[in-house]
Amino acid sequence: MSRSRNVIVASGLLAFAAAGLAFPFYMATLKTGPVIDSSKPLPPQATFRGPYINTGSRDVGPDHQTYPKK
Repeated sequence: MSRSRNVIVASGLLAFAAAGLAFPFYMATLKTGPVIDSSKPLPPQATFRGPYINTGSRDVGPDHQTYPKK
């Protein structure tokens, strides 16, 4: 590759990385409401994920029981 092409590729990669790093800050500054409306019940996907949020907890051991498939 020529040197000018390398500069173009490097500039594109830097611009992409800068946009990716700036995106969370941009989203945090938006003045929108909460993502989840607390007045409505949780969707089934959110209630299903609930038990798996604390999977790293040490007070409950691993579950060795096998469950039949439905």
